[in-house]
Amino acid sequence: MEKSMLDNIDAVIFDLDGTLVDSMWLWKEIDVEYLGRYGHAVPEDLQHAVEGMSFSETAEYFKERFQLPDSLEDIKAEWNKMAWDKYADEVPLKKGVKEFLTQLRKKGIKTGIATSNSKELVNHVLKHRNITEYFDTVRTSCEAKKGKPAPDIYLLVAKDLQVEPSRCLVFEDLSLGIVAGKRAGMQVCTVFDLYSQEDIVRKREYADYYIDSYVDIFEDRVERLEENDIDFESLVNL
Repeated sequence: MEKSMLDNIDAVIFDLDGTLVDSMWLWKEIDVEYLGRYGHAVPEDLQHAVEGMSFSETAEYFKERFQLPDSLEDIKAEWNKMAWDKYADEVPLKKGVKEFLTQLRKKGIKTGIATSNSKELVNHVLKHRNITEYFDTVRTSCEAKKGKPAPDIYLLVAKDLQVEPSRCLVFEDLSLGIVAGKRAGMQVCTVFDLYSQEDIVRKREYADYYIDSYVDIFEDRVERLEENDIDFESLVNL
């Protein structure tokens, strides 16, 4: 296993969708079906507009933008229902995830999840992929003050784990998530995901490490990225 990435690291924190599991595709399908019920096509800017938002923030955005008659709780419940079977049956783990989690356990490194998804769906997919036991804490952005790119969710998980942010390593697939991790004062490894491949240049600019898959960690193919003098606190136009 690549050692340098885990040097001086006491906790590893993962995003879920697009990072631990291949699931970003299903939300596009759900958006098409859900908005279609109300006579709306999916705007081209929708995915970018809601990127990083918590599950609750996304529901609020949908309700306001599309003037939906349902309550926020009903919107979220319907999304959970629509995604339930897909997460159980059609969402696989990223390659090498379980092996990496096993190695972290052996090394005594704490682990957590920091996701914008709903707690119900997170627990559901972890159970069906048989990896629940590998995580010491699971937090959603709904439990934090703000969603990504604010650092709140990552700081909350670090607090749960009782680990200083500077000794945490984050795995993320989206630019806003990388910025959230960096704003939290953590090291960040970005993971390739087909959904965000068009943003690969910015992801590599923001992150400290890059992997195509978790298999790279075992085959010494982790790429240490060139350091850039970026002020993440004042970063705009994400």
